[in-house]
Amino acid sequence: QLRIVESGGGLVQSGESLRLSCTAAGFNLDGFAIAWFRQAPGKQREGVSCLSSGDKKSFTKDSVKGRVAISRDPSKSTVYLQMNSLNPEDTGVYYCAAGSVYYDCSADGGDLRSSAFGNWGQGTQVTVSS
Repeated sequence: QLRIVESGGGLVQSGESLRLSCTAAGFNLDGFAIAWFRQAPGKQREGVSCLSSGDKKSFTKDSVKGRVAISRDPSKSTVYLQMNSLNPEDTGVYYCAAGSVYYDCSADGGDLRSSAFGNWGQGTQVTVSS
C-alpha cells in the first residue's frame, strides 16, 4: 500500500516562501504521476501543480504560475512544491497525490482530475498571514 506523506507546511507571513515535500515510505515515486492539490477553508479542492512520470509533462495552475514550482528528486524519491511570494489566498491544506504512470498532467485543459489520483496523503497545513 502506497502511503503518501507530506511535510513542510506551516505559518508564514505574506511574501515568504515554503517548500513542501512528498514522500512514500518504501516506494519509489518516479513511477507515478505526482500532483499537489490544495483546499482552502470553505472552498473546493483544486489542483496546484503536477509532474507526470519521468517528468515528461507538467501542469501548474495559472493563478500561481511564476510563484510555484514542482520538482522531483529521484535520489530521494521525493517530490517538492516550492512556493514563493506567498499570500493569504494560498492558505489551505495541501495534499500530495500519486497517480498512474500513464497520466499526462498537461492533458486536462488547465485543470487536474483528482479522480486520476488513487493515493493521497493526509495533507499539510499552510497558513499565510497578512
